[in-house]
Amino acid sequence: MNVIVEREKSLVELEARLAQLRERDTASGELRALETKVEELRRDMFGRLSAWERVNMARHPKRPLASDYLAALDAFDELHGDRHFRDDPALAGGFAKLRGRRVMVLAQQKGSDTKENVRRNFGMVSPEGYRKAKRLMELASRLRLPIVSFVDTSGADPGIGSEERAQSEAIASCLLALTRAEVPIVATIVGEGGSGGALAIALADHVIMAENAVYSVASPEGCAAILWGDAARAPEAAERLRLTSADLNTFGIVDEIVAEPLGGAHRNGPAFVQKMLDAVDGALSRLDGLSGETLREARYMKYRRIGAWRDETGERAVALP
Repeated sequence: MNVIVEREKSLVELEARLAQLRERDTASGELRALETKVEELRRDMFGRLSAWERVNMARHPKRPLASDYLAALDAFDELHGDRHFRDDPALAGGFAKLRGRRVMVLAQQKGSDTKENVRRNFGMVSPEGYRKAKRLMELASRLRLPIVSFVDTSGADPGIGSEERAQSEAIASCLLALTRAEVPIVATIVGEGGSGGALAIALADHVIMAENAVYSVASPEGCAAILWGDAARAPEAAERLRLTSADLNTFGIVDEIVAEPLGGAHRNGPAFVQKMLDAVDGALSRLDGLSGETLREARYMKYRRIGAWRDETGERAVALP
């Protein structure tokens, strides 16, 4: 059960009544009072979200998906297949134009309904999907096209078939391709950023994260099951994982946070999608003109600086060299 979806139900009746009043009268005292009440309720519900509530926000069924971002581009020509096994619909990629700029786009794609989610494996990418991504990364490097990725997955596909087809090697190959790319790379965490399945297309020069997205080495449920043998302790695990945009920005893992409307990106999906694309365009403009060697060196140093250790007393934190 999604706690945000359940919480929103109490707003539906009030918002419907507010819409009716606006149609009849735009200046009545009743309208102004109801507008104030609805706004206060929204602030109470969504003004201060816990880590677990943000996880639920990132999983909201009405949250903008990768397909919404792809549809908002100036143009998108999808490329298919890994040239070895099959095409993976959980990862979409191809040539695109963003604000008039030619780019290569990679996007982890969930479905908007059950049938589509099954077809796209709920956004969990298989080895052939990552090999497709690697092929497109290398093509972008040859054609000198910036790489833009949209991350939204609970993790890589964990099935036996994916393990048999070398899932870990496919992810590692994507990471290697991104470290070698001599073109600007901008990654956006738009929903769930789960484990190596997300990192495989998110090792970038500039990482942008939606305010209510999450990015973590493991899901809260998986973490709770591993640490305590109890997936029901997921809310506690979410707090300890430090997976929110604010936490990750503090750690230097995420470079930029894009604010969402009160109540989540789905409250005004089209406007938020444009806001995110504006942030991507701004990041690409800042990276434009840098040499391939400069980009690779800066990318290496960016990830080399991430991380710290703390001694047993908890009194000292030392950044890794």
